[in-house]
This record gives sequence, structure tokens and C-alpha cells, in this order.
Amino acid sequence: AQTPAVAGFALPSQGATYSDIADLVVLSPLILDATIRKVTKLPETQTVGVPADIQRVVIDADVTSLIRGERGFAAKARFLLDVPKDAKGKIPKLQKRRYFLLGSKVAGNAGMLKLARPDALVEWSPENDATLRAITREAVEADAPQAVSGISGAFHTQGTVLGEGETQIFLRTAGGQPISISVLSRPGQTKRWAVSTGDVIDESAVAPTRNTLLWYRLACSLPRSLDARLVESGEQRDIANAQADYRFVLDSLGPCGRNRPPLKTR
Repeated sequence: AQTPAVAGFALPSQGATYSDIADLVVLSPLILDATIRKVTKLPETQTVGVPADIQRVVIDADVTSLIRGERGFAAKARFLLDVPKDAKGKIPKLQKRRYFLLGSKVAGNAGMLKLARPDALVEWSPENDATLRAITREAVEADAPQAVSGISGAFHTQGTVLGEGETQIFLRTAGGQPISISVLSRPGQTKRWAVSTGDVIDESAVAPTRNTLLWYRLACSLPRSLDARLVESGEQRDIANAQADYRFVLDSLGPCGRNRPPLKTR
């Protein structure tokens, strides 16, 4: 029988979204697949400042596999975890549960893991396994799309016939990676948009597929509107067309699907 989901510190085995998992992967240079072996409650003398409805524990876990991490990791992992108490002041039974642990190594302390955020656990399931591994494969690529921090500029060019035009939107990223969006309109044709991730606009570029890292970077980080002051032409017609094309991109991306507030990402 399937064990009930544990809320508050872990994404559940069923119902975790792509973006919820991606939020953790992009923060975490270390990702382990592990099974909890031992849970030790810390005494009150070591939990000063911890809310009364939270129990801080030390978790010992057996590592099944290393999914991400340089120079490997020990066969056993230990980390601190804050677990919400129920109405009776109890915490759920965690022994023998299997989780993905996302965080980083603790310097000078082999086998110690620091979680990327207090709730940086993902309960194992075939669905979560497939999603987490797919995101990790993209995230470790040298040209992986970086976090989008805003829009640096945009312009709209009118075509030679009525209804024809192109909008270019240039994004700021955390590490300076060039990302640009182009939207092409032609009379009698469906509006098309694409994303380029290089210094030169890629003529073969296409719109990102949903539930890919590039889609996540855009759907979860783009501003909800295009500021008129960022459109290079001061003409109202060009500004209106650029803003309409930007709304078209947002509508095409769809909602981010995040269920938990994000922390600062890399």
C-alpha cells in the first residue's frame, strides 16, 4: 500500500509540478537518492528559535545513488530537517521512506548535507524520478539556460504590408547569457515566436516545449508585462505592437505551475 504524502518539508510523491522540482534542482549542486534510516530529535537546548509547531531532527540516510555532484558523496548522508508537528505534537514516521535530497556538501564534514532550502526534499516516485533526472540532465549542460532577471530592451519593426511585423525582446540573465525572443506576424498566417540563446538570432529557433528548462526559466521568471519605456521606438504604434506580442508570448508559455514560493535561484 502507498504511504500517505508528508507535507511541509517535501514535495509529495504525487502531484509535484515540473516547476516545483526545477526550483530545487537549479539551487542544488548535490542531489542524492536516499532512504531514511534514522531520525533523532534534537533537544530544546539545541533548537532555540525553532517555532513550537516544528520539530528539528537529525536525519541519517542510506544513499542509493548520486544524481548530481562533483567528486562523489559518501554512502551515508546526515542532515538537519525541520518537520511540522501534527495537532498532537507528533511528527510522521519517516524511517524507510525514500527521498531525493537536494543541497550541497558541508566543507570539511564528509557525509554531511546542507539542504538547499528547509523543504528541499522530493518524495520518490517514478514520476518524480523521471522529472528530476530530466531537469538535472539539462541543468548540467554547459549552455543550460540561466535564470532570467528581467528585460533589457525591445523593439518592433513594421513590415511592408499591413499586418506584417517583427518584435525582438532581449532578456537579462543571472550570468550574462544572451537570450532573446522574436515574434513574427504575417497576414493570413498564425503568429509565431521563438527563443535564441546566443549572441546571434538563430533563424531556426523555435518556441520552447513545455516542461523543459528553457520553458521554466521563461514561464516562471518573465515580468507580467512589457514596460513601454523598454521599447526602443518612442512611437505609440510600435510600443502597442511590441506589448501585444509580449502578451502573446506569455499566453503561449502558460502558467508557471509553481505551488511553493521560490527562493533565489542560480
